[in-house]
Amino acid sequence: MCQHLSDAARSRTRPVTPSSLGCKECLESGDRWVHLRLCLTCGHVGCCDDSQNRHAMHHFLTTQHPLMTSLEPDENWSWCYIDKMFIKIPP
Repeated sequence: MCQHLSDAARSRTRPVTPSSLGCKECLESGDRWVHLRLCLTCGHVGCCDDSQNRHAMHHFLTTQHPLMTSLEPDENWSWCYIDKMFIKIPP
């Protein structure tokens, strides 16, 4: 079980504000992304590991904020970078 699951549950009661409408760094550099991820600690929006730049992962490596959640429609899951596991979030 992910030790950061309580952080994900807490974020449902204290939602974070997304930093942008797309991957923040890709928007600044003019690059494209595949899917978007939202940091549940600070609201940073970054692109997924299938994207060329992997900004969500780079955000984790820089900040150590462990939990990202999908911003894709109809997807209710998060990823813990520290425990390397998916977390299903009930709608």
